[in-house]
Amino acid sequence: MSTHSDFGRMRSIFWPIHAYELKKVVPLLLMFFCICFNYTILRDTRDTLIVTAPGSGAEAIPFIKVWLVFPAALIFMLIYSKLSNVLSKQALFYTTLAPFLLFYVIFAFFLYPSRDALHPTAFADHLETVFPAGLKGLVAILRNWTFALFYVVAELWGAVMLSLAFWGFANDISSVPEAKRFYPLFGLGANFALLVSGPTMIYVARLRDQMPTHADPWGLSLKWLMSMVFVSGLLIMLFYYLTTRTVYSDSRLRTTDVGASKKPPKPQMSMKESFAFLLRSPYIGLVALLVIGFNMCINLVEVTWKSQLKLQFPHANDYSAFMGMFSTCTGIVTIFMMLFLGSNVLRRFGWRAGALVTPVVLISTGVCFFSFVLFKDSLTGLVAFLGTSPLMLAVIFGAAQNMLSKSSKYSFFDPTKEMAFIPLDQESKVKGKAAIDVVGSRLGKSGGSLVQQGLLVAFGSMFAIIPYVGIILFAVIGVWIFAVFALSKRFAALQAEPVKEALAQEPIAQKAS
Repeated sequence: MSTHSDFGRMRSIFWPIHAYELKKVVPLLLMFFCICFNYTILRDTRDTLIVTAPGSGAEAIPFIKVWLVFPAALIFMLIYSKLSNVLSKQALFYTTLAPFLLFYVIFAFFLYPSRDALHPTAFADHLETVFPAGLKGLVAILRNWTFALFYVVAELWGAVMLSLAFWGFANDISSVPEAKRFYPLFGLGANFALLVSGPTMIYVARLRDQMPTHADPWGLSLKWLMSMVFVSGLLIMLFYYLTTRTVYSDSRLRTTDVGASKKPPKPQMSMKESFAFLLRSPYIGLVALLVIGFNMCINLVEVTWKSQLKLQFPHANDYSAFMGMFSTCTGIVTIFMMLFLGSNVLRRFGWRAGALVTPVVLISTGVCFFSFVLFKDSLTGLVAFLGTSPLMLAVIFGAAQNMLSKSSKYSFFDPTKEMAFIPLDQESKVKGKAAIDVVGSRLGKSGGSLVQQGLLVAFGSMFAIIPYVGIILFAVIGVWIFAVFALSKRFAALQAEPVKEALAQEPIAQKAS
């Protein structure tokens, strides 16, 4: 008997899902797997294109995020908000996904092969002689404008399909108790995707070894990768259809927001009214601070690391192969963290403890990474002992820092952020989530990029700005931690409101009986 109960306890820790819930959880896991598979492929491909492009490097990324990604996110939010008022949720999902898939195919099979005719190389060369060295990244955007366009659309995939479309759908069909059990497990789909997409990137990058010397190995790699992204996108549509069909047809899987009687809908708000509503909501503002803080910190750290990575791996296929290996290792670490930490921390210690893990990881690993990059020339003894170069060791330290940061994101940051939306009314969920996920995340990254741009213009090189980037990073994390403590109180109060209402109704019900 004790053996059976021990097995039950172990099962509840690693797989806290009831049998009847499999029809809901498994399609969501597969859907999340495909979205994250594409996200990893697109993220690594966009970085490879920009960082290794002629006349470009990591210094181009801050300029792209400010002058291209952020305006594109604003335009998308305007369109998405309008469409959300006229389309059903299912139609909105398909309408959002299809243009992404179409663009990726067009880029790989038409835009990239025509890059020499489309890119204004001679004009960019002239601009480099006129502009100061700190604006080299801005010139690189013009020089490789099709690559910059791909970067924008690939960057939006993470904000739109991962944060807005998937998590918005999951929040609609999940309750808070379900979220505590389901959401950490959804991240497993993301990290199994890393285990698949990482080796895929490595395999495709090595296809150049089988090609004649006059061929374009990276062009072939792009065609293979974008074809995989397209097929995976079709599977996302299929799993979304299966999930909606299952949840709406089984009353045990429905929450009060799905298929149940609802309160009369609130009047639809214009875009101006939506922004005014968000600004008046301290709760939404605190969630926005979390998202802005995370994305700003990740941006500050990643650009510094990628500048080191470009020096170590200047060729596109080599850079892509390393990123594939990095994604694979990230998947392994994250799966371990999610199985043994994520769900258990949330259930045993609560929302606030889970939400604090990511900023604590970022500040501790950030200290190590920035200290090593700044003082690596003083560590010649350690470098000689390890049999490597200072540059390669900086790349490895940066990879470890980014790996732990991303693992914490999937295991703790995403689940706790999404749980914060669940107690809100439908209006706040839809419009607030769109503003926070699409614009808030872009604002965080663009804020970090603006800081880097200003520092680059002032000091001229990536290495010169590293000490200042580190100081700003730690200040942002401090604000982030403050927001976690403030939001945890409001989150607990919102969860307690239904209980208070039920208790208030009890005397009335007893009197009526």
